[in-house]
Formats: sequence, C-alpha cells, structure tokens
Amino acid sequence: MRQLLILCFILCSTFGFAGGQPTASSSDSLVLIFGNKTRMVIHSTDKNGIQELAKYDLNRIIRDMGLKLDSTDNGNTLVMVDKNNSVRYLRDTVIVVTKKDGNVTVTIRESNNDRVGERQESKRSQDRVGKDDEDYTFRPNDYRRKNGWSRWSMFSVNVGLNLFTNAPGSNALTDDQYQLRPIGSRFVSLAIGQRPVLARGRRAALSVYYGLEFAWNNFMFENDNTVRKGPAGVEFVPIGQEVQKSKLTAATIGIPLVPRVSFYNQSGKKVFHIGAGPYVNYRIDSYTKIKYENDEKDRFRSNYYLNDLRYGLMTHLGIGKTNFFVRYDLNPLFEEDRGPDLRALSFGITL
Repeated sequence: MRQLLILCFILCSTFGFAGGQPTASSSDSLVLIFGNKTRMVIHSTDKNGIQELAKYDLNRIIRDMGLKLDSTDNGNTLVMVDKNNSVRYLRDTVIVVTKKDGNVTVTIRESNNDRVGERQESKRSQDRVGKDDEDYTFRPNDYRRKNGWSRWSMFSVNVGLNLFTNAPGSNALTDDQYQLRPIGSRFVSLAIGQRPVLARGRRAALSVYYGLEFAWNNFMFENDNTVRKGPAGVEFVPIGQEVQKSKLTAATIGIPLVPRVSFYNQSGKKVFHIGAGPYVNYRIDSYTKIKYENDEKDRFRSNYYLNDLRYGLMTHLGIGKTNFFVRYDLNPLFEEDRGPDLRALSFGITL
C-alpha cells in the first residue's frame, strides 16, 4: 500500500495534478491491478495527460522509489516529482555524474546533448572513503580500482640487487671467493597475481597479495673465479685469466603470499602501504656464464648443489606510487654439507 501511495503522488505531481478533485466529465483515469493487494492509479485531467506516459521511464521512477524506501526506517518517505525534477525521468535523458576536487556534479542531458539541469554537492571526501560510490559514478568498480581498493589482476616486474649473507653463526663471507659485484648481481622477477581487499575503513584497507612469479637470481663474482660442481660439493675455482664477468644464475618459479595494509588521505588517494609475508620458490634452471676479455662466452648448466626448494620472507613497502621490496631466504642457497652456508638477500623496486 505504501508503494501505491508513493507512486500516485509521483505521477500526479508529474502531470500537474493539484487542487480539488476533477469531475468525471473532465478527467480520465487508468487503473492497473497487480495481484490482490497492489494497484496503480494514474489520474489526469484529460486523455492527453495519460498519453504523455510514453515519454517517461516508469522503471526509473519505481527504482528510485525503492531506493528511497530502503534508506528509511519510518516508512513515510515520499518521492515527489515536480515540474523541474520530472525531466530526470524522461526516456531520452542521460544523467552524467562527475567528481573533481571533492565536489560532485550531476548533469542531466537530453538526447540532443543540451544541458537540462545541473546540481553540485560539496562532500568531504573523508566521509566517502570505504562507502558505496554510486553517488560518484555509475561504474563504482572503476573508482575502487583507481584508488587501490580492489585489484583483481596485476602484472608486475621486480628489479633489484642480490647479496650473499651469512647464516646465523656462520662467517663464510670472510672468504674473498664469495664476494659479489654489487651492481652486477641483479635480481629480476616477472609476476602475475591478485590483491583482493579483505577489509577496509575510512582511511585504511587490509588486502592480501598472492600470485605466481618467475625469478632470476644473478650472483656475479667480484674476483675472476667461477663455480664448478665437484664430486663432493660445489667448488669456487679461479678461471686462470682475466674476464669481463663471471656469474651464477638460478631461475625459479614461486608463489608469494603477502598481507598488506594501505593508508589513504582525505581525498581517498593512497599515500603509504606496508606488507610482509612468506614465499616459496622452486629451482627450474641454473647455470654459470663467463664472458672473457675478447667477448667470447662460456655457459655451463648444472644444479651446482643448489637447494631446489627455497623459501623465505618478503616485505612490500610503498610511498605514493613508488613500491619497494625486500626478500630474504630462510634456508641455505646450497645443500647442506655441499657448499658454504650462505643465504640470498634481494631488494629493489616494483615496476
């Protein structure tokens, strides 16, 4: 019954119905019966008024009425359509909603793109963070993706440097044969993943990043030596001549899992994020490469007693649009009793 009364007021005010009751000779009525309890009565002073219904989008009127009813608890909400607002419900109108500098502009345009009406609302952005975005745009997912609330598909490139670190209680790095070139020892990974939002508030959001990555650890030696697979373990041996570079490369495939907390300013723009979590990688290839002074190259493939399974902890840190990462292997790079007890540490930026 409440919907019936509301719709009657809507249509009556749309077609200029006001004042006292018209006589039967000067008015026409249209009664639509839905089931046993719902009726829609359309009253007009003449037949032309009822024929004007073809110009209006009744679905939009009923939809707006339903939204009003859902947002109130007292049951007394009334949607009135006066002479100025009724243009919103014409079939050929397009409502354009834009947001700039915290202001929301609603522009109503007809099919000929002439401006019919414009309304501006000043909203404090901090009152909107984490709420429904339908007042800002007709595609709320675009707003959430733009502001980092939800990213369901991500491709990233991680570029950085590698270091050897001592395991707890080990002093392997005191040996010069394990020294690496800082710039030449590079880390590269290609990753595809998802970062769904688990919880969000007005100024912060909790998400978790997971995916699949292909990573390459390049360990370029400082001295003119290389790695060789011996009968009992890995051996670091001199090359016997000057070289441009000599490195050991381990290629892996892995799965990272990083919970992340993001912080936003009053306008909903991300200003900072931090996250930490585990990763597990499996070795799919490893080789050594030597480039001599005359530009000749040698490449040798072997497992070099590297641990096939590598696991550790990684940290994500973001300031504005700049993202950093740090990775630390918790298990040794080489198999136990097959090589020095070294761990890999990688750090860099995410593109």
